[in-house]
Amino acid sequence: MVYVCQQCGARSLKWLGRCAECGEWNTLVESMEAPPRRGGTRPIGEPEVGVPRRLAEITPGGFERLALPLGEFSRVLGGGIVPGSLVLVGGDPGVGKSTLLMQLSEAVAAGGDKVLYVSGEESLGQIGLRARRLGHGAEELYYLCETDLALVLEAARRITPAVLVVDSIQSVFDPELPSAPGSIGQLRECALKLMRLAKSEGISVFLIGHVTKEGVIAGPKVLEHMVDSVLYLEGERFQAYRLLRGVKNRFGSTNEVGVFEMRGEGLVEVSNPSRAFLAERVEGASGSAVAVTLEGTRPMLVEIQALVSRSALAMPRRTSNGIDTNRLLLVTAVLSKRLNVALYDHDIYVNVVGGLRIDEPAADLAMALAVLSSYKDAPLAPGLVAIGELGLSGEVRGVPQIERRLREAAQLGFDRAVIPHSPGASAPDVPGIAIDAVRTLREAARVIGS
Repeated sequence: MVYVCQQCGARSLKWLGRCAECGEWNTLVESMEAPPRRGGTRPIGEPEVGVPRRLAEITPGGFERLALPLGEFSRVLGGGIVPGSLVLVGGDPGVGKSTLLMQLSEAVAAGGDKVLYVSGEESLGQIGLRARRLGHGAEELYYLCETDLALVLEAARRITPAVLVVDSIQSVFDPELPSAPGSIGQLRECALKLMRLAKSEGISVFLIGHVTKEGVIAGPKVLEHMVDSVLYLEGERFQAYRLLRGVKNRFGSTNEVGVFEMRGEGLVEVSNPSRAFLAERVEGASGSAVAVTLEGTRPMLVEIQALVSRSALAMPRRTSNGIDTNRLLLVTAVLSKRLNVALYDHDIYVNVVGGLRIDEPAADLAMALAVLSSYKDAPLAPGLVAIGELGLSGEVRGVPQIERRLREAAQLGFDRAVIPHSPGASAPDVPGIAIDAVRTLREAARVIGS
């Protein structure tokens, strides 16, 4: 009997209120674990186990990616599914994880490859209802309702699918362990056996994982270390758009993002997210600015809305949705200090339209202009975009790939851009869009009402 930390996986022979490794409180849980078994995993094409090899003796091959009709999913994975990979997909309840993986299974099976979809939370009748609603019917797609991992592995070796989906990893259990399904030991051992299946048989395994109220995948962090890729499906339950992000990817970049729209027929790819996010924008409204962010290799235009109103509270509110609140506080402080804008007695609300979350500082200038526009009740020009990072002294700093952002804005009909001034370099020449290169926030504020 041992106690295992749910956050870092550290073990202790007695219960502790605080983990000695990560310092988190009340994270140690009782776990019954079987003794470790010897034996390694034989990767694809490697008949010998435990024999060291030189780099010159290693022949790269057997890892040709499996093409996906779902372009947005393929983008996040790095160009397709790698044979023998282990992918963990997480997200809030009801966000569409099972729907997305069922659509992935149907797309792969429609191309002639076998797919085994294992559900430990739904019956075959429930799965059939959902599959028919989504219009599925591929001949090579097999469904299995089972929670016993031994039976799942047996079925996978008998069918030998190209892709195996397990929905969810918290619902399956290893009968060789005495602990309950979903416990730390069960999660680790089940993931380990599925990893051995993926590496030895060349089967690409997708695991759906539950998330905690803090928004992280339930179970020890070692679970994320064992898999090859970790993807998160984000989005508000009452918003139509869903974003698929990669936070870990051994076979590609983690900066890419896939955009989907939830409809009655399932998750539909959004090929032009910028146009979708700006579709309902009201021109001539104060407190609205358009920023051009970069999600991986894709420039994306998003609307940032701000509402500034006089506060009746002793401590005015600073609320943000889709932007880090600390970033909003920084921008507010710069506006108050450098432009002498009296925001100390005003509530400030900032929202990114469409449920998108922006972590890039290139949206600082657009956020500042939106707040200033709402404060003065003066709208920005309808065809204006703002790009730039704000410094504490009020300077507007440069951002990478500015020309690529401007070209995306020009394609969507924007004809004016406020960008950082680059010393010693001329402004980018993008047809159809006028450039205002500014050095400080004070210079950028002049575009309001002009």
